[in-house]
Amino acid sequence: MPTAIELAEQFQASLVGEASHGFTGLAPLERAQFDQISFLSNPLYRQQASESSAGALIVSQSDFEFLQANPSANSAKRVYFVAKNPYATFARMAQHFAKASSPKYEPGVHPSAAIDPSAIVPSSCHIGPFVQIAAGVKLGERVSILGNTSVAKDSVIASDTLIYPSVSIYYGTQIGERCIIHSGAVIGADGFGFAPDFSAKGGEWVKIPQTGRVVIGNDVEIGASTTIDRGAMSDTVIGAGTKIDNQVQIAHNVIVGACCVIAGCAAISGSTKIGNFCIIGGAANFAGHLTIADRTTVSGNTSIIRSITEPGQHFTGVYPSMLHGAWEKNAAILRGLDKIRQRLRLLDKNKSSES
Repeated sequence: MPTAIELAEQFQASLVGEASHGFTGLAPLERAQFDQISFLSNPLYRQQASESSAGALIVSQSDFEFLQANPSANSAKRVYFVAKNPYATFARMAQHFAKASSPKYEPGVHPSAAIDPSAIVPSSCHIGPFVQIAAGVKLGERVSILGNTSVAKDSVIASDTLIYPSVSIYYGTQIGERCIIHSGAVIGADGFGFAPDFSAKGGEWVKIPQTGRVVIGNDVEIGASTTIDRGAMSDTVIGAGTKIDNQVQIAHNVIVGACCVIAGCAAISGSTKIGNFCIIGGAANFAGHLTIADRTTVSGNTSIIRSITEPGQHFTGVYPSMLHGAWEKNAAILRGLDKIRQRLRLLDKNKSSES
């Protein structure tokens, strides 16, 4: 059981309280017990934090000062981890405690797995039941590929990456180190590219061969049933540190920068370039061939139909999208639209009676 001082040193937090206090894990404010740690990252929950039974709280300096000035019956024996970013510190501590209960994938190849003799599979890898690994595949050290996953020809998966069951990885895909790909994801399917050839008498859609790859950087996480299409003539690229939620569609030739987050059901059309550190809300959608500046935030259900050139802006709205502040003002007007209508009718009535 790690002690308070051990955790404070490991996660670079200032410790206030009993250094030898031991902890079994983390829990929400309302459920945490004396042997558990919780966190406060939103001042709205200061009162709940003060009354929590948690044996320790991860807090900012300002929240710590508030809690010290407003003690409760539970405050006397509580430990505080004072951190610059309480939420991130909580996440790292959660990783630390989760290691004990997380599944361990021992090195070895299940007898039902089908591995081409030309594939490079280090002895430190875990290959689950009914996994298919094709010719020319190269795996790094400690890669874990779970049951019913298919890794097609000439794909490369770097060290310490975890592939959950029933993932389809098409040929030539490159996946970086320490990635996590969840069940049902399809990486490298053909992009949606067809050329019209029609006349008055008929015609057809002519398929454009999708000869690019999908290239995924280090420390990327891809959610369940997400699809990332291979490029037409160049690669589809996902930058290092990016996190993608479930059921996201990323089309051919899209480039997503480093350390972005993309929430569920978002869709990014072909050849759009997303900058670094962007935040994309659920079900947001992007037209093709756009450029989105670094640190852009796009609210959920927002449609982006034009490039965004200025970094750090926040866009909201179904159609058309606009700066978030402008959208809030317009939304406030809409909420009062009936009252405005009644006032206009009254003014019109008064004007008519005067004349």
